[in-house]
Formats: sequence, C-alpha cells, structure tokens
Amino acid sequence: MQLEDYFDFLSPDDIRLKGHRIGIDNVLDYYLEGYSPEEIAANLPTLSLEQIYGTITYYLHNQADIDAYLLRLARWREQRYQESLVNPSPLAQRIIAKKQERAKERGNPL
Repeated sequence: MQLEDYFDFLSPDDIRLKGHRIGIDNVLDYYLEGYSPEEIAANLPTLSLEQIYGTITYYLHNQADIDAYLLRLARWREQRYQESLVNPSPLAQRIIAKKQERAKERGNPL
C-alpha cells in the first residue's frame, strides 16, 4: 500500500482521509500543535492510528507541498470569514438582531 492510498484527492485544495469527511488538515493541525498520534486519535476517534500515522508520514514526505496546501486553506478560510463579516448569512443576521434586541431590553445597547 502506498501512502496516497489513504487519501481521497478531491481537488488540489481538498485532500481527505479515504472513507471520511475529515481532511488531512484536521489531523495535521493537531500534529503541528504538538499532539501525539494517540492524542489525535482521542480527538478524532473515527480515525485509526494507522490513518493518523499515514497522514503524518505523508506530510513528512511532502512537507513543502503540504505546507503550501495548508497555507492556501488557511487563506481561503480567512477570506470566507472576512466575507461573512461583511455579508452575514440570514441566520447570522437574525442572531445579531436578537442579541441587539436583548441588549436593549437590558439597557445595554451594543
């Protein structure tokens, strides 16, 4: 079995563990924060230790490419976050309005 066999390469910016909706970024975020594979497994219990070790090994063998992938993903997430601040979804708008309404009721306008 090759390392690539552990993953579904859905696009250049979407790599997931085969049979899961979990992206390699989820595993690598824990790894890069210093979590052990066993600690990662405790936080992502649907993954086997083999899958976690496979993800870490794939990262170590392709570190420059995967670091670039993680950076693109972080930039995309930040862009989406900033867009959501400017144009909140209808649900977010209702939540904001409800919070403002409650604050007014308490005499603490936001």
